[in-house]
Amino acid sequence: MTVQSIDALMGAMSFTEKVGQLNQRLLGWKALTRDGAGRLVVTDELKREIDRWGGLGVLYGLFRADPWSGQHWGNGIRPEERPEAIRLVQEAVLIRSAHGIGALLSEEAPHGHQALGGTILPTNLAMGATFDPEAVRQAQEAVAAELAASGVHIALVSGLDMARDPRWGRCEECFGEDPLMASRMCEAIVTGMQGEDRSRVGRGGVAVVLKHLAAQGEAVGGRNGQSAIIGTHDLHEIHLPPVVAGVKAGALGFMAAYNDIDSVPCCASPWLLQEYLRDELGFDGIVMADGLAVDRLVDMAGSIPASGRAALLAGVDVSLWDQGFASLERYADDEVVVAAVDRSLRRVLELKAMFGLLPEGCNAGADRVPSGSSERIAVGRGSVALPKAEAIAEAIARTRTESRTLAGECLTLLDGAEQWNGIGACLRDDQSDPIIVTGPFADDMACFLGDYTAPLERTQITSVYRQLRERFGERVLLSADGTGLEGADWLNAAAVVAVLGGTSERSYDSAFADNGAAAAVAEHGATCGEGVDLCDVTLPWRQDALLDRVRELTDAPLVSVVVSGRAHVLTHVLETSDATLWEGYAGQYGPQAVVDALVGETGMPGRLPVTLPAYAGAVPVRYNDRQSAEHVYRDAEEPVLLPFGFGVGSLSGVRVESFTATAEDNAVRVDLRLSAGEEPASGSCTVFARRIGGSHIPRLAQLVAAEHLELAAGQRLDVRLDVPFDRLMDPHDATMRVRLWVEDADARHECEVMLVRRGHTD
Repeated sequence: MTVQSIDALMGAMSFTEKVGQLNQRLLGWKALTRDGAGRLVVTDELKREIDRWGGLGVLYGLFRADPWSGQHWGNGIRPEERPEAIRLVQEAVLIRSAHGIGALLSEEAPHGHQALGGTILPTNLAMGATFDPEAVRQAQEAVAAELAASGVHIALVSGLDMARDPRWGRCEECFGEDPLMASRMCEAIVTGMQGEDRSRVGRGGVAVVLKHLAAQGEAVGGRNGQSAIIGTHDLHEIHLPPVVAGVKAGALGFMAAYNDIDSVPCCASPWLLQEYLRDELGFDGIVMADGLAVDRLVDMAGSIPASGRAALLAGVDVSLWDQGFASLERYADDEVVVAAVDRSLRRVLELKAMFGLLPEGCNAGADRVPSGSSERIAVGRGSVALPKAEAIAEAIARTRTESRTLAGECLTLLDGAEQWNGIGACLRDDQSDPIIVTGPFADDMACFLGDYTAPLERTQITSVYRQLRERFGERVLLSADGTGLEGADWLNAAAVVAVLGGTSERSYDSAFADNGAAAAVAEHGATCGEGVDLCDVTLPWRQDALLDRVRELTDAPLVSVVVSGRAHVLTHVLETSDATLWEGYAGQYGPQAVVDALVGETGMPGRLPVTLPAYAGAVPVRYNDRQSAEHVYRDAEEPVLLPFGFGVGSLSGVRVESFTATAEDNAVRVDLRLSAGEEPASGSCTVFARRIGGSHIPRLAQLVAAEHLELAAGQRLDVRLDVPFDRLMDPHDATMRVRLWVEDADARHECEVMLVRRGHTD
């Protein structure tokens, strides 16, 4: 591809055609329908959209299936039908347009492809508990291969949001409350999906659009899409590090968020989208608006067309469903708008060139189609790559393997390590004593899946109860609400497993907002996810009372499994249970992972990615706040139940034999010697720090290094971690004293180091 070829293509396009390339208005599931014989055919709605613009810029959600889209296994596009769907859409675009420009296809993939047959990974909050970016990178590489094999070009992936307030329903989309771990996970997403230096874009990988930019998790009161009241320092220290990591890794897109920051909407912020993102960080990809976010600027801009103009001039390149960008064609005489349209158009065309979607001579990626996974056919002035069903099936099989591995890594033991082995022995004991599974999610699969998921095939639906039943037969009994069993069953029980928590499940008769968020939630409907912000983060549906009822019925060991998309208050759960296991929405293999751990076949290496509050009224509490919340509330003097990074099973039995830190050239070298116990161990070694001195109030703690490790029984391991000065001190600080520490089951190991920045000038 040459600049001249793109210039020539742009010069041949009308203003309406240019604006059309920036639009992503059509909901993709409305592009195709079925004829009387059940075959996929192009809809009149798709034809009208193409004809209106003389082409099609981006098509969203062709394969999306969920209650909002209304697509399911009875009417949606099945995996084996994806090649035909791609052919029909791209042929329609190329035949009905003049310039041979194919459409970019974007799909939701916040934790796996949201399509029939698409693999459901654990949600980000669950993956955050792994503290293992490499495992996330491998899983996202598999998801990208699945998308690419299906003919998709753009993956919309959550990763930038920070879980700063558990009342926010979208906490499940966050990797946690810590900026370093979120940054490393964002880097893993980008390198996994795009390859190093974008090497797999158009070659078995996809372009990543990271969302949401920025500070959406800081919205006041945990209310979705509302104002983030935050200072410049905290914005850069907490919310922008994942953005920096995404840019450095080569992300090809960012999605501007709904919220405003100090009254300026993110999708209309020239500072955020241009001065910071492009001028300071050097970002060179596309900025996409969140769904209908442009139209929500009308109160500021005064009209829908003016909203589109404001977003465009601020730095948005591509719309999402809104009318604002569709109104840009009326500004054909506005020189500022015309220039901005050309600027954004060039970015869109350059991205299309990476996937071979431009006419001959304009493509940077026409030769990038992986051999054997697809073929190209000529259509008009352009050509289209057709995926192969067998390549899709192979990719899905690989992603499912990665999903199952991650589900096991997410498991986080909160309490009861000593009792755990005994409970496992009770379960495995070949006896007739019953195993009772209770709780609202005892026989539920959807609670493990999270928001933004497609329905599973019936053969894939399982639960903790069903998994235990498969292993131990009729001695496994179900009592979801603590009733329906004989008193003798409770008295003689070998163990009771309570499956508690929340769910993001949307039913097909749910009500939705215009952007697909939950608009109304039934009494026993979704308790988490987009549109489900809560003022009370105690466990819903009186689950604490259920545990009390169970305790009255039996003296058997009680294991509580908390499946959660936010930091619920688990004070009573820990007080009542003999052992408590936390797992974020762990995906389609969550039930298997839980039962594997219950019977002692796997460890529980996870760590909490968020701080658990002890009281609902004390939120938010974060480990890296500047002031402690302890002894502040007279009615809740210790508001933290368990801290960020807590996990009894992570590196279980591993001891820290030595811990030192040495300041070197603009980095601190941290050296640890670890020794494992009598059993193998896995999990993350985490190093925290606290600044002493400087010009700002220091945070109580900040994670500065983490390494996921595997140790054999009895193994000694030397670990070196390098911590850049920039992670420990502000750019204008010349010197800084820092206290660092690491913990094992016995003690906290600390040391201090003085940092002197070389070449520093005030």
